[in-house]
Amino acid sequence: MTTIPTPVRRRSTPEELEALPLVPPAATGLAEVVRRRYLLKMLVRNTIQSRYQGTVLGWVWSYLQPAIRFCLFYFLFQVMVGRGAGMENFAVHLFAGMVMVHFFTETFNGGTQSLVQNRSLITKLAVPREMFPVARMLVALWHTIPMMVILLFVCVLLGWLPDPAGMAAALLGFSLVALLGLALGLVFSVANVFMRDFGKVAQTLTQFVTFSVPMMYPYTLVQDRFGEPIASYYLFNPMAEAVLLIQRGFWTGTTSNPAYTQAVHLPDHLYTRGLIMTLISLVCVVLAQRLFSRLEAKVPERL
Repeated sequence: MTTIPTPVRRRSTPEELEALPLVPPAATGLAEVVRRRYLLKMLVRNTIQSRYQGTVLGWVWSYLQPAIRFCLFYFLFQVMVGRGAGMENFAVHLFAGMVMVHFFTETFNGGTQSLVQNRSLITKLAVPREMFPVARMLVALWHTIPMMVILLFVCVLLGWLPDPAGMAAALLGFSLVALLGLALGLVFSVANVFMRDFGKVAQTLTQFVTFSVPMMYPYTLVQDRFGEPIASYYLFNPMAEAVLLIQRGFWTGTTSNPAYTQAVHLPDHLYTRGLIMTLISLVCVVLAQRLFSRLEAKVPERL
């Protein structure tokens, strides 16, 4: 009986792999990202691991860097400059704002660069491309956890006790920043593929965030310097609203008279305004995803 030899499969060369046709995703949209969450989990894990690859301390840097930053800001603004004069526990006021600013800037900047930095995966794998900005938002959230641990530790040392209204405020602030950062990340990521200048625009915009929120100065300073009309326009900034919400959740609880601190240093209708901005940000995510879907077909060839 004659046996037919099994053909030996030849490995493709790198040149042949590069010549393969671009693979369009089978399905797109944020719903598809949720459906393929196992791929999202792998992408988030690999992104996090790559950041600390080759370091000796590894994950320790996630806690060491925020702790050093907190000490530096405390010494500079409260001890040297006296910026917190007349404000109890100004260092907590400052660091709480830093948590929100860090979460937003890493989500926005990381989302903007996500498609360009993952060009090899995008051009060869059939995955929803919205997965990459979403993954960067989750990576930013993961890197915010050590800052939250430090914030909680300091607050507990100062006698802070959680209250339902404060926790709701902090959660609302995080939801607002996550949705806003994701919406901007979706739009700027696809725009950055067509014109790399959008990456520089995103970096420039995030530089203004630090100084446009009541973090290194209290909200009352805006009221006192510019009056009520300008202060009301100032509160249209969603990042300022998010910072005030997390300060309501943590900083006010560390003061000797939380009710007085809220009445003096926080604006009225904080929750109502935060909820409205969160809903608007959710609508922006829907609109951003539609714009992304219209342009993503041209992404592989432009990459």
